[in-house]
Amino acid sequence: MNVGFYAIMPHPKDGHPSGFVSRQPGRGRSRRARSNPSETAITEVYNVPAPGFGVRGGDIDSKGVIWVSLASGHLGAFDRSKCKAPLNGPKATGDHCPEGWTFYKYPGPGFEGIGDNSAEASYYSWVDQHNTSGLGADVPVSTGNENDGLIALKDGKMIVLRVPYPMGFYAKGLDGRIDDPTRDGKDAGSGPPPAIAHHG
Repeated sequence: MNVGFYAIMPHPKDGHPSGFVSRQPGRGRSRRARSNPSETAITEVYNVPAPGFGVRGGDIDSKGVIWVSLASGHLGAFDRSKCKAPLNGPKATGDHCPEGWTFYKYPGPGFEGIGDNSAEASYYSWVDQHNTSGLGADVPVSTGNENDGLIALKDGKMIVLRVPYPMGFYAKGLDGRIDDPTRDGKDAGSGPPPAIAHHG
């Protein structure tokens, strides 16, 4: 299998380098490296089913669900625990777990003639595992170049965090930190606040 890895996230439950997402032409794939991959080279592969395609950057939440930006105009979620078929062996061809995938359409207009879609071209998604944004733990946040901001998925709804840059906001990634988790926001002048940083 000669496909490079694009985003790598360690699984929060077992510590294995699982939750790999590969970027490639076409549909794209989610991967999960199994135990001791340098010795065994065993990897589980899960292809993105329709309507999704075009895996870009992604992240993993505290429950092990992978969240990934898709060129199809969706935020994709892959939950391996929903898979019904055997996860390895001769029948695990990559198309054996479409039920593990859920798609959330990004906001904004789409292209004519191809049904309900979004032209949003998100490049990367990050999961706010520690509620840096104040939207809650495990909220996925995508870069939203066509929306001039960031796009968060909260309780099944897309929230656009628009950044009023004069020439658009074209972030390619983001991360967050909380310097002092005991602060309640009332002493905002006494130190650095929680921050979300964009890269790009």
